[in-house]
Amino acid sequence: MAFTPRRSVLYMPGANTRALEKARGLDADVLILDLEDAVAPSQKAVAREQVLAAVNEGGYGYRELVVRVNGFDTPWGRDDIAAFAQAPIAALCLPKVESAAEVRAVAQLLKQHEAPAALKLWTMAETPRGILSIDEVAGADPRMAAIVLGTSDLAKDLRVPHTPSRLGMITSLGLCVLAARAHGLDVLDGVHLDLDDAEGLELACAQGVELGFDGKTLIHPKQLAAANQAFSPSAEQIARAEKVRDAWQQAEADGKGVVLVDGRLVEALHVEDALRVLAIAEALSDR
Repeated sequence: MAFTPRRSVLYMPGANTRALEKARGLDADVLILDLEDAVAPSQKAVAREQVLAAVNEGGYGYRELVVRVNGFDTPWGRDDIAAFAQAPIAALCLPKVESAAEVRAVAQLLKQHEAPAALKLWTMAETPRGILSIDEVAGADPRMAAIVLGTSDLAKDLRVPHTPSRLGMITSLGLCVLAARAHGLDVLDGVHLDLDDAEGLELACAQGVELGFDGKTLIHPKQLAAANQAFSPSAEQIARAEKVRDAWQQAEADGKGVVLVDGRLVEALHVEDALRVLAIAEALSDR
């Protein structure tokens, strides 16, 4: 089972050349090089060129590179997409997507610019309409690989407080997890805004794990360790997964249909979970 860890997904401002350089040494699974919210309108074109130069220069190692472009219908969106269609990145992140038609329009533009099939699309779910359309968005095109929650914009539009429990957003978060699983995508939790609230960040990461997210988006390098720890399998989980895998393999060799591990019945679904845990651990150990 091949696996790409996306525990920690760090936004980096595309207009900041120092940040783009620093990112090469950060312990992040994914870097979202941002041309949208983090860049003033007057700096959009400059940021695009800086990010393109940075990814072409390389040096980011195992870190998955994603570029968040400007919205398709903004003055910069189409130029952003065209500029990165053949760049050495993993994906384009599309902001405020509200329909499958938007995804297909971007996919068509990428085709016109002969983008490789390996270039994927991540879409941001950050508006009420986007949440209500998330199933059709998730299945809009084969390039789709991940859903990213934009919880700050979502909280504003829903008129709910961005509390630690995020009670007002639970339905939206759950719908995105369901859509991602239905279409075989990853789903990434929204950001934690208070950089001085380490305890709150840990609780938010723990909640994200419980809700079924694959990782968490972050706004500062100081948040990386908490996300990496929360979304990594523990030593106990790895040991348990190895026991389940080994017991299942032995049972198959012996022609047995029932497996017990530490007194608990193990079925195929438990083996699938165990193999996923081991795939994550293996991917992380290879770094």
